[in-house]
Amino acid sequence: MLTVLGFAMIATFLVLIMMKKMSPIAALVLIPALFCVAVGQGAQLGDYVIEGVGKLAPTAAMLMFAIVYFGVMIDVGLFDPIVRGILRFCKADPVRVVVGTAVLAAIVSLDGDGSTTFMITVSAMYPLYKRLGMSLVVMTGVAATANGVMNTLPWGGPTARAATALKLDAADIFVPMIPALGAGLLFVFALAYVLGRRERKRIGYLTLDEVLVPETGTETVLVAAGGGGADLAKRAAGGSGDAPGVPTPSGAGAGDGADEGFQGLDPNRATLRPKLYWFNAGLTVALLTAMILELMPIPVLFLLGAALALTVNYPNMAEQKARIAAHADNVLNVAGMVFAAAVFTGVLTGTGMVKHMADWLVGAIPEGMGPYMALVTGVLSLPLTYFMSNDGFYFGVLPVLAEAGAAHGVSPLEIARASLVGQALHMSSPLVPAVYVLVGMAKVEFGDHTRFTVKWAALTSLVVLAAGILFGII
Repeated sequence: MLTVLGFAMIATFLVLIMMKKMSPIAALVLIPALFCVAVGQGAQLGDYVIEGVGKLAPTAAMLMFAIVYFGVMIDVGLFDPIVRGILRFCKADPVRVVVGTAVLAAIVSLDGDGSTTFMITVSAMYPLYKRLGMSLVVMTGVAATANGVMNTLPWGGPTARAATALKLDAADIFVPMIPALGAGLLFVFALAYVLGRRERKRIGYLTLDEVLVPETGTETVLVAAGGGGADLAKRAAGGSGDAPGVPTPSGAGAGDGADEGFQGLDPNRATLRPKLYWFNAGLTVALLTAMILELMPIPVLFLLGAALALTVNYPNMAEQKARIAAHADNVLNVAGMVFAAAVFTGVLTGTGMVKHMADWLVGAIPEGMGPYMALVTGVLSLPLTYFMSNDGFYFGVLPVLAEAGAAHGVSPLEIARASLVGQALHMSSPLVPAVYVLVGMAKVEFGDHTRFTVKWAALTSLVVLAAGILFGII
């Protein structure tokens, strides 16, 4: 009975969020609450939720302060010289342009928000692609795949979801995966080089120095000026300010006049702090180094980093409040999701549903496949994270796979790491709102983007999986 109800709860959750009948936060709360009552354990719902919230609080804190930290770093202009350098590097060579797209998307992905990454990348690179007559699906495909690999950062979402669902430390999942993810990122750069060679062969090697120079003679720095969300979309699009995930009617890109000169964000925005550039760069390097070396828990590192960045860059309290408010939408959405997940995972575990489902799954898997559940999870993560949202996969499916693996002696950590390999493909899923920002800004049909990108993204995911097995991580 519990097995059937468990799968019914997961199926109901997946169907409702994939059909967009409910938001993930609402579905994570209401559906398990109803099923908890259905199995006759409604009186224990409060205990399940409180226990889950206590366990998930560190993950929520990490996400909240990581979003604030990297949002502030974009505000103060930490990435401005990087963007300018990439544009100078690209010149008019298609190979450099495509490789530059991959590098820029990977770097900006450090903020953990796909919509922000795509807005910055397309705003910077779209004029080059249009001026040179290059294929725009190459730009969208490379940007989405690079962002997919980087999306596995602990504050990016999937790692936090895996840690939340299996009640593990995000650092224990992510840090050992760095070599495999590095291999995946190198493959994306190699792929960008190959695709760039194809474009160079198709359109020729150009040496138009004026391509990088706006016709107005004024350099435009193409980086995020604001905090993200609707404000960033409005600035990037120069238009309606629609929320990320919904392209503006005009295409929400570099603008209809992009072919006539670079369109970008204000290089003289009030949030810039050029005199503090090296402080911010050093703080970011120190923060990432401390995270990799596990000197302190990741939530504590980002809490301290965000507080220090705000205090030094914006000593005025009103300015601090403005920066926090600029990123409040992203913070609330992500943290709300984590705490809502406490209801889903609490009910799934507390009622015994997950155990009964795992027992059934163990019986269904051939005995010889049991010890390879990590590999099975890695392979399944490709189609499942493409056809499901991350919420559905990590909160609905991963706990069952982990329980099944545990019955065969496979560590939940291995299962969690293997579950990350499909993210390169996931970022082009029709269930990911950010991909609509990408194709809308680039003025590319979603079908064209899908046909071009899926094969390369799937291959990238398989490279990450193979590297994880080779390095003994998975």
